Amino acid sequence: MADARPRRGSTPGGGGRAPGRRRAAPRPSASGGRGAADARQGRRRTRRPARTATAAGRTPLVTGRAVLLGVLVLVLLLTLAGPVRSFVAGRQALAELAADNQALSLRQQQLQAQLDRQSDPAYVVQQARERLNFVLPGDRVVVVADGTVVEGEEPAQTPDAAQDTEQPPWYEGLLESITTADGTAGSGG
Repeated sequence: MADARPRRGSTPGGGGRAPGRRRAAPRPSASGGRGAADARQGRRRTRRPARTATAAGRTPLVTGRAVLLGVLVLVLLLTLAGPVRSFVAGRQALAELAADNQALSLRQQQLQAQLDRQSDPAYVVQQARERLNFVLPGDRVVVVADGTVVEGEEPAQTPDAAQDTEQPPWYEGLLESITTADGTAGSGG
């Protein structure tokens, strides 16, 4: 689209102004004082609003775009908070399950080793001798009693010692306490 107005500094015929030559002052028109307006015919003049003291040096701290951006970020964070929380909880649950799985695998290996050991006949015989004091035919049993008590064992008592420390029957103790309480210990009831 061709521009109807000539370019500034050029003549309609295509020739430019000679350098150093000044433009002639426009002649006043007879129509009544529009000479200055005729001279600026090709120029468009826009008026800017007057700057106030507050707008001249600084911009406002909070603009509408900043508020909108802040609201959008807040809505986005609130929207993503639930899924992120469930994601973190799921990852934590997976880590706990992996630790439980390792512990169970270790326990399974221990139990399998114990089953393999208990299926061995030599191990069964050894445990029977240690725990149950079994003696195979042809073995000699020697029990040494040195008088010391090992922790967890009861001291060996002879039949005579068992009779000396024997408690009287419960009813005799009851009758004796009743007579002592009445003060008739010597009367014999």
